[in-house]
Amino acid sequence: MAACFNGQEVAGTFVLFDAATHTMFVSDKARAQKRFTPASTFKIANSLIGLDAGAVKSVDEVLPYGGKPQYLKEWERDMGLREAIKASNVPIYQELARRIGLERMREGVKKLGYGNMQIGSVVDRFWLDGPLAISAVEQTKFLHRLVIGSLPMSPEAVRAVKQITLLEKTDAYELHGKTGWVIGPTPPRIGWWVGWVERENKVYPFALNIDMSKETDAAKRIPIGRECLKALGKL
Repeated sequence: MAACFNGQEVAGTFVLFDAATHTMFVSDKARAQKRFTPASTFKIANSLIGLDAGAVKSVDEVLPYGGKPQYLKEWERDMGLREAIKASNVPIYQELARRIGLERMREGVKKLGYGNMQIGSVVDRFWLDGPLAISAVEQTKFLHRLVIGSLPMSPEAVRAVKQITLLEKTDAYELHGKTGWVIGPTPPRIGWWVGWVERENKVYPFALNIDMSKETDAAKRIPIGRECLKALGKL
């Protein structure tokens, strides 16, 4: 799998878990265990916690973005989680986090066993700036528990999150996923792509992160991840 990264001239890691054989495929073992800020990959967990806690009634309940100019023009609209997760709409998910509240959020992150489980005291920034951090291996284990239904969350919340993370459906497989982009004070920025493949009644959770030294590297996340999935025969 290292060739997938070398071809795109970026450093990174890819992890895939095959639950049927209890095998974890890893490219760059040391990096796979290193924790980074989850950025927008936390939208999966944020959705679960929000739905489970009743902070939103459904993924289609419209949340306000706040009326201020945003980094992306498409974020300057009120929308529900179904649309917001596809657009990776930060202000909508910040509103969801504020509705969840600090204590319920802290409790939810601990229930999920998500990374270092540290959210600090700012309820709507901790997944963007820290202190929350998670490794590629931990992302994969979290997603495995999500897809097999072993998280302590309501079945309705789990079902809804599975729906809104669907990226692609073919006769052979379903692909679910979410990107993330960690914008730190100094380069390189960290690019994430996490998700899972369902095929032949089996699930294969995966996580990728790369160093992004320039903005154009962001577009490499999904192609590298797809190449790794193909190399492992999952796409």
